[in-house]
Amino acid sequence: MFTGKVKEAAKYDYLAEKFKLGYKWLAENDVKSMALGKYEISGDDVFALVQSYTTQPEKERKFETHDAYFDIQYMAEGSEMFGVCAREGLKLTEDLKDEDVKFYEDPEMYGMVLLEEGNFIVVSTEEGHKPRCAAGQPAKVKKVVIKVKA
Repeated sequence: MFTGKVKEAAKYDYLAEKFKLGYKWLAENDVKSMALGKYEISGDDVFALVQSYTTQPEKERKFETHDAYFDIQYMAEGSEMFGVCAREGLKLTEDLKDEDVKFYEDPEMYGMVLLEEGNFIVVSTEEGHKPRCAAGQPAKVKKVVIKVKA
């Protein structure tokens, strides 16, 4: 699933080589059996973060954005709800520049996507996202976030 605005369609090529490297890495690796941590794919341009955590109630999570990287978020095990919205108009609450993440108040309107095992979503620098939300009850998941330099 790719989402965005028409004006962004000409700006970003989600099938550019750097994105293809991320998709290929996901297809060629058994991420379910991989240790947690960072995996280099193409230097600082493309890398994978294998994570495991327990999802939380949606109201306890915050929207976030990144300036330097796109996210390809892939659900290896389990499921979670994933909030999505436009970045424009979000109200900033915290800026962690060294970690390339900004946090925001919930906007008045936004969507939620169910990510189940084997699903992925690509998030651009113009989009806010609210990951790690419980799909029902909080549950343990394993996810890979491929970071693709903008």
